[in-house]
Amino acid sequence: MTEKSATPPNRPEPDLDPAGDSDEPAFEWMKPSGAAASKPAPGKDSVAEPGERQGRRAERLAAERRADERTDERAGGGPAGGRPAGEEAYHEALPTSALHVRPPQEEVERRNAEREQAANAKPVTPRVMQVLLAVCFPVILLVLAVRAVTSPLFLWAEYNRPGFPGDGYGFNIDDRMTYGSYAVDYLGNWSGPRYLGELVNRSGEKLFKAGEVSHMADVKTVMLSSFAAGTLLGIVSLVAILYLRRRSTGGVRRGLFAGSIATLVIIIGLGVLAVLGWEQFFTEFHQIFFANGTWTFSLQDTLIRLFPAQFWSDAGIAIGALVLLASLLTLILTWPTRRRRGLPPRTGKAKDTVASDASADGGPADADTSTEAALKGRRFKRRGTPSTDAPAEVKAVPDTATEPATDAAPESVSKGASAPAGPAKS
Repeated sequence: MTEKSATPPNRPEPDLDPAGDSDEPAFEWMKPSGAAASKPAPGKDSVAEPGERQGRRAERLAAERRADERTDERAGGGPAGGRPAGEEAYHEALPTSALHVRPPQEEVERRNAEREQAANAKPVTPRVMQVLLAVCFPVILLVLAVRAVTSPLFLWAEYNRPGFPGDGYGFNIDDRMTYGSYAVDYLGNWSGPRYLGELVNRSGEKLFKAGEVSHMADVKTVMLSSFAAGTLLGIVSLVAILYLRRRSTGGVRRGLFAGSIATLVIIIGLGVLAVLGWEQFFTEFHQIFFANGTWTFSLQDTLIRLFPAQFWSDAGIAIGALVLLASLLTLILTWPTRRRRGLPPRTGKAKDTVASDASADGGPADADTSTEAALKGRRFKRRGTPSTDAPAEVKAVPDTATEPATDAAPESVSKGASAPAGPAKS
C-alpha cells in the first residue's frame, strides 16, 4: 500500500474525541507502585484534608521504619529487637563520610605549618636575579675603571702632571705621548703584532723589540677578554634589572646595595695589600696572567721608558679611586631607608599628630591651615588674655585634644570674654 492507494471501504474511522481519555498510563511499567499508586493527583478540586495528610505522614514514617529494620537485619544478621538495649544500629559508611572525620592534631599542625611556609615563601627567581646583579656589579665597575685608565686622556694627564719622572734616554713629553698612544690604541683595536712591530723612531730603528711586542700581544689578549667578560656581565645585569623591575618591588635596589657592599670589601682588601707591599702585589698580579720571564725588561727598553713604575702605581690608584667612588655613590643611592622600604616614618610632625586627633574627634584631618589656626587660637600671650592673631571663629573651636570642652566655654570665648585663670597653653 502506498500513499496513492485507495482507502479500503471497511476501515473504521479513528476516535479523535479527547473527552473520554483517562489518566491511566499506556503501559504497566509506567504505573506507580505501593502508596504512590493510590495517591491522588494534585489538582484544583482535590485538596487533602488535615486528617488525611496526617494519616499519609504516619504511613510514610511506618514504611521508612520498616525499611530501616530490614536494613539492620541484613547488616547485623538479626532483627533490630535482638540488639542489646542502648546499642545503635549499624549503618554502612558512605563514600564521602571520611571527609567529616577530623585528622589527628599532629597532622593538623603539620598541614598548617606547611601552608604557612608556602604562603610566606618568596619566589626563587627574583632572589637568583638579585644575587646575579650583586655578583656582576663589582666586575663591571672594575672593567669600566680599567677601560677609563687605558685611554689617551689618562696618558696625557700622567705625562703632564707635576712630579712625573722624565726619560733619561731622550724621550720628551711629545715623544711619550705619540709612542704611548700607539701602545694604548693597540690594546683596544683588532690589529695584529705588526701594529707595534713595524714602528720606528727618529733614527729609523724599531721602536719595540720582539719581546716587547710579544708581551703587548699577551696584554691585549687579557684586556680584550676582560672587556668581553664585562660586556657579557653587563647584558646579564641588564636582564636581571628588567626582570626585577617587573617582578620584584625593590629587587634592583637590594641587588645593587649588596653589590656595592661586595665591591667596597674587595677594593678595600686589594688596596690594603697594595699599600703594604706594592712591588710584591705588582709581581703577583703579573704572575697570574703572564708567564715568567715574558714581562721583565731593562730600563733602556721602550715600554719601561714610556710606562715607568710611577705610571703603574698611579694607574692602580686611579682604578681603585674610580671603583671606590662608584660603589660609595651606589651605596648611598640604594641605602634601605624606611621610605624606600615602604615603612611609615618613626616620628611624625606635630601638625600631623593634631590632624589625626582632630579626625578621630570628628574634625577635618586634611586641613593643615585650619589645624595651625586652631593651635594659634589655643595659645595665650599672657594669663587671661587671648591671642589677637587668630580669627574669632577659630578661637571658638574647643581644643578637644588637650582639655575637655564645657557648655559655657564656647560662648564666653566667642563673645570675647576673658579666659579663666590658668597656665598658658603652648
